[in-house]
Amino acid sequence: MCCKALVLALTVVTILSSAVQAAPLKVVALGDSLTAGLGLSRADSFAAKLEAALKAKGYDVTIVNAGVSGDTTGAGLARLDWSVPQHTDAVIVELGANDMLRGLSPDIARGNLTEILTRLKARHIPVLLTGMRAAPNLGADYRRSFDAIYPDLAAKFEVPLYPFFLEGVAGDRVLNQKDGIHPTAEGVDRIVAAILPSAEALVRDAQARKAKAPAAQ
Repeated sequence: MCCKALVLALTVVTILSSAVQAAPLKVVALGDSLTAGLGLSRADSFAAKLEAALKAKGYDVTIVNAGVSGDTTGAGLARLDWSVPQHTDAVIVELGANDMLRGLSPDIARGNLTEILTRLKARHIPVLLTGMRAAPNLGADYRRSFDAIYPDLAAKFEVPLYPFFLEGVAGDRVLNQKDGIHPTAEGVDRIVAAILPSAEALVRDAQARKAKAPAAQ
Protein backbone atom coordinates (compact mmCIF):
# COMPACT_ATOMS: atom_id res chain seq x y z
CA MET A 1 0.00 0.00 0.00
CA CYS A 2 2.85 2.35 0.81
CA CYS A 3 4.41 1.83 -2.61
CA LYS A 4 1.08 2.43 -4.33
CA ALA A 5 0.54 5.59 -2.31
CA LEU A 6 4.01 6.84 -3.21
CA VAL A 7 3.48 6.15 -6.90
CA LEU A 8 0.14 7.95 -6.77
CA ALA A 9 1.67 10.95 -5.02
CA LEU A 10 4.48 11.17 -7.55
CA THR A 11 1.99 10.93 -10.39
CA VAL A 12 -0.09 13.77 -8.96
CA VAL A 13 3.00 15.95 -8.52
CA THR A 14 4.06 15.24 -12.10
CA ILE A 15 0.64 16.12 -13.46
CA LEU A 16 0.45 19.34 -11.46
CA SER A 17 3.96 20.33 -12.49
CA SER A 18 3.15 19.71 -16.14
CA ALA A 19 0.01 21.81 -15.84
CA VAL A 20 1.97 24.72 -14.41
CA GLN A 21 4.59 24.46 -17.13
CA ALA A 22 1.89 24.29 -19.82
CA ALA A 23 0.05 27.39 -18.61
CA PRO A 24 0.59 30.51 -20.74
CA LEU A 25 2.91 33.13 -19.33
CA LYS A 26 0.92 35.95 -17.77
CA VAL A 27 2.36 39.37 -18.55
CA VAL A 28 0.64 42.42 -17.06
CA ALA A 29 0.84 45.69 -18.99
CA LEU A 30 0.54 48.26 -16.21
CA GLY A 31 -0.12 51.66 -17.69
CA ASP A 32 -2.38 54.53 -18.62
CA SER A 33 -4.48 55.34 -21.70
CA LEU A 34 -1.58 54.46 -24.00
CA THR A 35 -1.78 50.89 -22.72
CA ALA A 36 -5.56 50.87 -22.30
CA GLY A 37 -6.13 51.81 -25.93
CA LEU A 38 -8.20 54.97 -25.50
CA GLY A 39 -10.26 55.61 -28.63
CA LEU A 40 -9.55 52.18 -30.08
CA SER A 41 -11.28 48.83 -30.14
CA ARG A 42 -10.07 46.24 -27.67
CA ALA A 43 -8.44 44.31 -30.51
CA ASP A 44 -6.41 47.37 -31.48
CA SER A 45 -5.07 48.08 -27.98
CA PHE A 46 -1.38 47.79 -27.22
CA ALA A 47 -1.89 44.74 -25.02
CA ALA A 48 -3.94 42.85 -27.61
CA LYS A 49 -1.59 43.61 -30.48
CA LEU A 50 1.52 42.80 -28.47
CA GLU A 51 0.01 39.47 -27.44
CA ALA A 52 -0.76 38.67 -31.07
CA ALA A 53 2.77 39.62 -32.14
CA LEU A 54 4.36 37.46 -29.46
CA LYS A 55 2.12 34.51 -30.29
CA ALA A 56 3.10 34.89 -33.95
CA LYS A 57 6.70 34.47 -32.77
CA GLY A 58 5.76 31.23 -31.02
CA TYR A 59 5.43 32.46 -27.44
CA ASP A 60 2.55 31.13 -25.34
CA VAL A 61 1.60 34.33 -23.51
CA THR A 62 -1.36 36.29 -22.24
CA ILE A 63 -0.91 40.06 -22.06
CA VAL A 64 -3.27 41.45 -19.43
CA ASN A 65 -4.40 44.99 -20.22
CA ALA A 66 -3.98 46.81 -16.90
CA GLY A 67 -4.06 50.24 -18.48
CA VAL A 68 -6.34 52.86 -16.93
CA SER A 69 -6.92 56.09 -18.83
CA GLY A 70 -5.84 59.15 -16.88
CA ASP A 71 -3.65 57.26 -14.44
CA THR A 72 -0.59 59.00 -13.07
CA THR A 73 2.32 57.12 -11.55
CA GLY A 74 0.63 57.66 -8.18
CA ALA A 75 -2.61 56.05 -9.34
CA GLY A 76 -0.68 53.16 -10.82
CA LEU A 77 1.11 52.66 -7.52
CA ALA A 78 -2.17 52.78 -5.59
CA ARG A 79 -3.62 49.87 -7.58
CA LEU A 80 -0.40 47.92 -8.03
CA ASP A 81 -1.24 44.99 -5.76
CA TRP A 82 -4.54 44.14 -7.44
CA SER A 83 -3.45 45.09 -10.95
CA VAL A 84 -0.49 42.71 -10.64
CA PRO A 85 -2.02 39.72 -8.85
CA GLN A 86 -0.36 36.54 -7.67
CA HIS A 87 0.97 34.28 -10.45
CA THR A 88 1.94 37.21 -12.66
CA ASP A 89 5.05 36.16 -14.59
CA ALA A 90 6.23 39.58 -15.86
CA VAL A 91 5.21 43.24 -15.96
CA ILE A 92 5.53 45.99 -18.55
CA VAL A 93 5.44 49.34 -16.74
CA GLU A 94 4.14 52.23 -18.88
CA LEU A 95 3.40 55.19 -16.60
CA GLY A 96 4.36 58.83 -16.34
CA ALA A 97 2.76 60.49 -19.35
CA ASN A 98 -0.05 61.98 -17.28
CA ASP A 99 2.35 63.23 -14.61
CA MET A 100 4.16 65.08 -17.38
CA LEU A 101 1.01 66.39 -19.09
CA ARG A 102 -0.22 67.77 -15.74
CA GLY A 103 3.14 69.34 -15.02
CA LEU A 104 3.59 67.37 -11.81
CA SER A 105 7.02 67.44 -10.22
CA PRO A 106 9.40 64.88 -11.74
CA ASP A 107 10.36 64.02 -8.17
CA ILE A 108 6.84 62.72 -7.59
CA ALA A 109 6.95 60.47 -10.65
CA ARG A 110 10.42 59.26 -9.71
CA GLY A 111 9.28 58.38 -6.19
CA ASN A 112 6.19 56.52 -7.35
CA LEU A 113 8.03 54.55 -10.02
CA THR A 114 10.75 53.74 -7.50
CA GLU A 115 8.15 52.24 -5.17
CA ILE A 116 6.53 50.27 -8.01
CA LEU A 117 9.86 48.78 -9.06
CA THR A 118 10.81 48.09 -5.45
CA ARG A 119 7.63 46.10 -4.85
CA LEU A 120 7.90 44.15 -8.08
CA LYS A 121 11.54 43.34 -7.37
CA ALA A 122 10.59 42.09 -3.90
CA ARG A 123 8.13 39.75 -5.61
CA HIS A 124 10.85 38.55 -8.03
CA ILE A 125 8.80 39.57 -11.06
CA PRO A 126 10.81 40.55 -14.17
CA VAL A 127 10.00 44.02 -15.46
CA LEU A 128 10.31 45.94 -18.71
CA LEU A 129 10.30 49.66 -17.95
CA THR A 130 9.10 51.89 -20.78
CA GLY A 131 10.15 55.51 -20.80
CA MET A 132 8.32 58.75 -21.53
CA ARG A 133 9.68 62.11 -22.61
CA ALA A 134 8.56 65.55 -21.51
CA ALA A 135 6.98 67.94 -23.98
CA PRO A 136 9.27 70.79 -25.10
CA ASN A 137 6.86 73.48 -23.86
CA LEU A 138 7.51 72.44 -20.24
CA GLY A 139 10.98 73.96 -20.38
CA ALA A 140 14.51 72.62 -20.47
CA ASP A 141 14.88 72.11 -16.71
CA TYR A 142 11.66 70.13 -16.41
CA ARG A 143 12.47 68.10 -19.49
CA ARG A 144 15.96 67.28 -18.23
CA SER A 145 14.67 66.15 -14.82
CA PHE A 146 11.73 64.17 -16.18
CA ASP A 147 13.55 62.41 -19.03
CA ALA A 148 16.29 61.25 -16.65
CA ILE A 149 13.85 59.31 -14.46
CA TYR A 150 13.63 56.22 -16.64
CA PRO A 151 17.29 55.51 -17.45
CA ASP A 152 18.21 56.27 -13.85
CA LEU A 153 15.68 53.80 -12.43
CA ALA A 154 16.45 51.14 -15.03
CA ALA A 155 20.10 51.28 -13.97
CA LYS A 156 19.28 51.38 -10.26
CA PHE A 157 16.97 48.36 -10.37
CA GLU A 158 18.85 46.57 -13.15
CA VAL A 159 15.77 46.19 -15.33
CA PRO A 160 15.62 46.54 -19.11
CA LEU A 161 14.49 49.89 -20.47
CA TYR A 162 12.59 50.68 -23.65
CA PRO A 163 13.60 54.36 -23.76
CA PHE A 164 10.48 55.97 -25.28
CA PHE A 165 7.13 54.22 -25.53
CA LEU A 166 5.95 56.49 -28.37
CA GLU A 167 9.14 56.18 -30.43
CA GLY A 168 8.37 56.72 -34.11
CA VAL A 169 4.78 57.73 -33.34
CA ALA A 170 4.85 60.92 -31.25
CA GLY A 171 4.30 64.00 -33.39
CA ASP A 172 3.20 62.06 -36.46
CA ARG A 173 -0.32 63.18 -37.39
CA VAL A 174 -0.92 60.09 -39.50
CA LEU A 175 -0.20 57.76 -36.57
CA ASN A 176 -2.12 59.71 -33.93
CA GLN A 177 -5.77 60.35 -33.26
CA LYS A 178 -7.23 63.85 -33.55
CA ASP A 179 -6.05 64.74 -30.04
CA GLY A 180 -2.47 64.40 -31.22
CA ILE A 181 -1.62 62.31 -28.14
CA HIS A 182 -3.10 58.85 -28.51
CA PRO A 183 -1.95 56.55 -31.32
CA THR A 184 -4.24 55.20 -33.99
CA ALA A 185 -4.41 51.45 -34.67
CA GLU A 186 -1.57 51.97 -37.17
CA GLY A 187 0.35 53.86 -34.50
CA VAL A 188 -0.04 50.95 -32.10
CA ASP A 189 1.28 48.65 -34.81
CA ARG A 190 4.39 50.84 -35.01
CA ILE A 191 4.83 50.79 -31.23
CA VAL A 192 4.43 47.02 -31.04
CA ALA A 193 6.87 46.38 -33.89
CA ALA A 194 9.49 48.56 -32.21
CA ILE A 195 9.08 47.21 -28.68
CA LEU A 196 8.74 43.56 -29.74
CA PRO A 197 12.43 42.60 -29.30
CA SER A 198 12.37 44.00 -25.76
CA ALA A 199 9.11 42.18 -25.03
CA GLU A 200 10.58 38.94 -26.35
CA ALA A 201 13.57 39.32 -24.04
CA LEU A 202 11.20 39.91 -21.11
CA VAL A 203 9.21 36.77 -21.96
CA ARG A 204 12.36 34.67 -22.25
CA ASP A 205 13.49 35.93 -18.85
CA ALA A 206 10.10 35.03 -17.35
CA GLN A 207 10.21 31.60 -18.99
CA ALA A 208 13.64 30.92 -17.53
CA ARG A 209 12.57 31.96 -14.04
CA LYS A 210 9.40 29.90 -14.25
CA ALA A 211 11.34 26.83 -15.39
CA LYS A 212 13.65 27.11 -12.38
CA ALA A 213 10.87 27.64 -9.84
CA PRO A 214 7.48 26.91 -11.45
CA ALA A 215 5.57 27.22 -8.19
CA ALA A 216 7.43 30.18 -6.73
CA GLN A 217 4.71 32.71 -7.52
